[in-house]
Amino acid sequence: MNIKNINIDILNKKQAIDLGKAIASFCYAPCIIYLSGKIGIGKTTFCNGFLQAIGYTGNVKSPTYNIFEKYIFSHILIYHIDLYRIQYAEELEFIGIRDFFCQKSIYLIEWPKFEKILPQADISLLFEYKDNSLIRTVNLLGMTLKGQKILSSIRRSFNKKIRY
Repeated sequence: MNIKNINIDILNKKQAIDLGKAIASFCYAPCIIYLSGKIGIGKTTFCNGFLQAIGYTGNVKSPTYNIFEKYIFSHILIYHIDLYRIQYAEELEFIGIRDFFCQKSIYLIEWPKFEKILPQADISLLFEYKDNSLIRTVNLLGMTLKGQKILSSIRRSFNKKIRY
């Protein structure tokens, strides 16, 4: 059975990193992951965990000003894209966003604006504060069959509190 929706409470930075690692362990190219939520809520921390699981040991920072960072591994290419500063769809066209997407890559897209231009996400993560506290809830949505299969694997393996 494929899972379409999971909610996970994130109590601290380590758990956000662990969630990124868990999803990375089941993710394979091509894969597109949308990351939405307020500034400072944990989207880039999630990306840090995701990249650590693939083998990256450097500092991961939000590519707010660069728009994207490319991480090259022997077996995979990962793009970390941040569209926060993009205001118009034409800006995406101008930077050649359509040329980024290929079958050999994984995409972590923060602030996924202009979904008519971007390819459909396999998984969409929405980070929110829970009940006006510092606890975060991440709502994971499987947007494609591939995304739903990844969520099914996460459900079986992620050892934190999960709500369905």
